[in-house]
Amino acid sequence: MRSSFDFAPLHRAAIGFEQIADLMDRVLSNDVSQPSYPPYNIEKMEPDSYRISIAVAGFSEDDLSVEVKENTLIVSARKAEDEGEHNYLYRGIATRAFERRFTLADHVVVTGASYENGMLHIDLKREIPEALKPRRIEITSVRKDSPELVEAKAVN
Repeated sequence: MRSSFDFAPLHRAAIGFEQIADLMDRVLSNDVSQPSYPPYNIEKMEPDSYRISIAVAGFSEDDLSVEVKENTLIVSARKAEDEGEHNYLYRGIATRAFERRFTLADHVVVTGASYENGMLHIDLKREIPEALKPRRIEITSVRKDSPELVEAKAVN
């Protein structure tokens, strides 16, 4: 079932907000069901740092891939085919290939990834450029009896 929201007025009335409208359209779209495998957590570590933890039991570090492309974090895994034959009575550990995508906000960068005890941890940090950070402007007062002031005189 598709959402009935129309973002055309936003495109007509606002300049530069196309990414927000596209993101809202993607989030509200129910055409593609979101996969539930593998399970993951997103936690806020500090005010400007985050960690995504993905349960990847059965995969080795060589089977996993983490990449960032155009503000999208893509985590994928493909298990190499088993060389030996196994005679499973029950196979409950899923090692099927997967791809997870996370949309990153502007100025959020991946600072590292680690694999520990069947968990893939991806660390992210919001790094706001100096030009975009708020800065305090010093206010100075100018006195009339200041020697640096020069009165303007008409030239004609």
